[in-house]
Amino acid sequence: MSLKERVLRCEKLCGTHIALNHPVITEILGYTGFDFIWIDTEHTSIGYEDLLQHLNSVRLSGTPGIVRVSMADRNHVKRVLEMGPDGIIFPMINTVEEAEAAMRSCMYPPRGTRGFGPLGAVQYGRREIGDYIQNIDNELCRFIQIESCTAVRNLPEIVKNPYIDGYIFGPCDLSGSIGELNNVFGKRNVNLMREAVALLKEAHKCIGVSTGSTDPEVLEFWDDLGVNMISSGTDYDYMRRGALKNRATLRRIQNRKEVAHSAAIA
Repeated sequence: MSLKERVLRCEKLCGTHIALNHPVITEILGYTGFDFIWIDTEHTSIGYEDLLQHLNSVRLSGTPGIVRVSMADRNHVKRVLEMGPDGIIFPMINTVEEAEAAMRSCMYPPRGTRGFGPLGAVQYGRREIGDYIQNIDNELCRFIQIESCTAVRNLPEIVKNPYIDGYIFGPCDLSGSIGELNNVFGKRNVNLMREAVALLKEAHKCIGVSTGSTDPEVLEFWDDLGVNMISSGTDYDYMRRGALKNRATLRRIQNRKEVAHSAAIA
């Protein structure tokens, strides 16, 4: 079953984030069994050439790759889509008009405004062009992020858009929109998310969240809230925490005899 089919079925999906530039990191994480790999170009230094290599790495590992674009600009979106990601994520979508523009930018006429010229998306000619044109709208996962109280207020109208496959909370930015930046689990912020979850569930939509945390209690919170698609953890944090744990282990082992010797002298 494809990622798109699983998203539309609102299955429970788990993924992780790529923020660093080197594609070998993506390949390694691609082999770990996540349902998808989230490649972030909004907050990172990942450029077009890096992104192409990241997408090649996820294809090699067999794990779907979804890309958070850095802006809802149709020319930028076009260049990302020509590389053939399995999904695209639009950050900071606040209004019906912004949601419609985002969806149009990733679909060909007459539904959208995407310019034609697929490259990696058709494996440089291996895939028949007509087949791609006919089927890509049913293959590409299209997500928007809910990251402001304005977006929540406009959600009853936004959710009527038939081309949005999933809605992903950006909980920290959402808290910032009510003047409580990083108070993710504050009462007002949680209530906003509960309001949005109720509406999205009624509309039978996939509900996601992006969190850097790997804390079981935090992840249980999101699962209990009703989020079915959880993106958790980041490549650089795995590396940092693993290194810190190993360093502490090494120090403990290296200091054993010194501690024993000092105790014997005392």
